[in-house]
Amino acid sequence: MKFKNNAARITVSVIAIPLILAACYFGKIYFLVFSGLVALAAFNEFGKMVKHKPAEVNFFLGHIFVILIMLNSYFNFIENMFAVFAAYVVLLSIFELFRHKGSAINNIGATLLSSLYIGLFTAALVAIRQNTAFESDYSKGGLLIISMFASIWACDSAAYYFGSAFGKHKLFPRVSPNKSWEGSIAGFIFAIVMMIAAKTIVLDISWAGVIIIGLITGIFGQVGDLIESLFKRDAKVKDSSHMIPGHGGIFDRFDSILFSAPLVYLYLQFFEKMI
Repeated sequence: MKFKNNAARITVSVIAIPLILAACYFGKIYFLVFSGLVALAAFNEFGKMVKHKPAEVNFFLGHIFVILIMLNSYFNFIENMFAVFAAYVVLLSIFELFRHKGSAINNIGATLLSSLYIGLFTAALVAIRQNTAFESDYSKGGLLIISMFASIWACDSAAYYFGSAFGKHKLFPRVSPNKSWEGSIAGFIFAIVMMIAAKTIVLDISWAGVIIIGLITGIFGQVGDLIESLFKRDAKVKDSSHMIPGHGGIFDRFDSILFSAPLVYLYLQFFEKMI
């Protein structure tokens, strides 16, 4: 069984990774479609996961909101997003009057959490790819996204293998009993090393930016994984879904990059241009 599971993981990785890297590099509609599919799939998984609480996500309005915020991160056709958020909460509340599906508080809360968490964080990825700091060379945004993915993959792999070999001190046993401090520290180091390697080979941003983004992926990528584990443990599920053979769900695979994305975006917006 373990051999079959590993074979499935490797097969999926060999097929998926080149497609992901191509979407990141070429950007534009390719990356928007890729990010949109990730957002919708992860939102659906999140929404189905919270049924165990129990809560009934409003998938109709949630899908509309996630799609809208994704499109706006690319086309920037809505300036006043506060009005969109306010209208969204109002509509969710009105719809809940007529749904008759258990707890209104649980339903609205779960819909807001899932759609905002997934929608905003995935939109941040698109915003990084389209960042105006890369207007002089559009490929720079793609190379940064690829470097972030590589940093998180290096972090995950190092944390797993070093943790399996040397892990003795539990990192967060209440949430993820198999993770160790030894593995986490190794993952953190490898995340930064991978960003430094990317800077040396292809990445054209400041050295301060490289280190800071490495810190973000190395720390908050792991925090994002722990938070998703917290959600799953609360909902009493092992994986967000079984969509990807050997890997679990879309949310399982992209939790770290999603949690890191808004922090990287904020850094690029407010600090990188100043360095």
